[in-house]
Amino acid sequence: MIYRNLFEKVLQVGNASPHILLINPWITDFAAYNFWIRPIGLLYIASLLRENRFQITLVDCLDHYSKIKKSGDGHFFKTWIEKPKPLGSIPRFYSRYGIPEGLLREKLASIKRPDVVAVTSGMTYWYPGVIEVIKIIKQTFDDVPIVLGGIYATLCYEHAKEHSGADYIVQGRGEFEGIKLIAGLTGVDIPQSAIGNPHSEVTPNSELRTRYYPAFDLYPRRDFVCIATSRGCPFGCTYCASHFLHNGFERRDPDEVVREVEYWVTTHSVRNIAFYDDALLIDPSEHIFPVLREVIRRKISCYFHAPNGLHVREMDEELAEILFKAGFRTIRLGFETSDAGKQIRTGGKVANQELVRAVKNMKRAGYSSEEIGVYVLIGLPGQTVREAEESVTFVREAGAKPILTEYSPIPHTPLFEQAKRGSQFDLDEPLYHNNSILPCQWEGFKLSDYRRLKEDVRRGNV
Repeated sequence: MIYRNLFEKVLQVGNASPHILLINPWITDFAAYNFWIRPIGLLYIASLLRENRFQITLVDCLDHYSKIKKSGDGHFFKTWIEKPKPLGSIPRFYSRYGIPEGLLREKLASIKRPDVVAVTSGMTYWYPGVIEVIKIIKQTFDDVPIVLGGIYATLCYEHAKEHSGADYIVQGRGEFEGIKLIAGLTGVDIPQSAIGNPHSEVTPNSELRTRYYPAFDLYPRRDFVCIATSRGCPFGCTYCASHFLHNGFERRDPDEVVREVEYWVTTHSVRNIAFYDDALLIDPSEHIFPVLREVIRRKISCYFHAPNGLHVREMDEELAEILFKAGFRTIRLGFETSDAGKQIRTGGKVANQELVRAVKNMKRAGYSSEEIGVYVLIGLPGQTVREAEESVTFVREAGAKPILTEYSPIPHTPLFEQAKRGSQFDLDEPLYHNNSILPCQWEGFKLSDYRRLKEDVRRGNV
């Protein structure tokens, strides 16, 4: 929706250097942990706009912690808040994670009035934090246009349009559409070549792929940075929205990736780097091997983390060895279930013996069982607690550490309609996508079963 007077007002900026306020909003949830979370898309926008002479201010509401580990991850500062009405019956405390509201208001009050505010968004069920931040922005900067993009805005576009309070909603590949919108709102001409995809081999200006790194330098301290060496995923897992969020599968040149790693380590003394790829290990000889061999050759000293999960199928002995030698410390393997039929039905990206082989190769390379984390997806539509227990047992017997990940129904995925039919919750309300409430619980897998299983995994009883 376009407010004509507002649009005409911002066009008066003319040749002045427009000021853009970028905001990463709070997480609102029953639980949250800083597993190397940064708004990398928003930081790409910051970098590109800054190169085109925009003034940039970043307010990351999540950059406020109660504890940070040496590895860069840690606990967000949290404030207990009232639960949204749809979640009122859930017997758990609900919190806002990140900066206290009063401190946020003080920060905004100290900032030069922006010409445009761009807000990103994360998980669909975190939208209460988005709405609250937008409300505070409007109270602070009356009549400044607000652009909302990100995952929630894309997956729940109509909901965001109706409820978020933003003036403009960007759906899809938000960095590039968002930049074009901001340029239009401020009357600044950014060449089309400067809005190309920095990950794509067909970017109009290939120099962009080496110049524009996410603007992590906007943070007062850099305990870690995130790097995306690709976009999208060649697999089609039925529970994942990667194909909706990203058009196809694109990769950066390995040499460019190495230069970015070296830049953060040597120029900004960063010690921890988290990869944000959905398919980091696919065709390893063409991508991850050249990257890591060059990291080792140049003696770039840092620790790598893979919170998104690594594909098991590629993990042969040589790959496991180079991951260990290059400094991969946080290893998470995407396995999901030991049920062979369900493996095929949900995407066919892994088989049981492939996990056994992968773990064996990783232990031979030097990783301990505790260092090899394996994601087990629980709470899938129709899944029984016995299947989940068998999957956990299989991972332990393979010699790795099972990590339970609760299924979240995601709009625009093949599994979403099945989830809607089987859930006791109305999944048209994004709050019910929250994995903490086990949205697809049923008689064969109740919330009490999940709590018992979680405790058994913690104690090592399964």
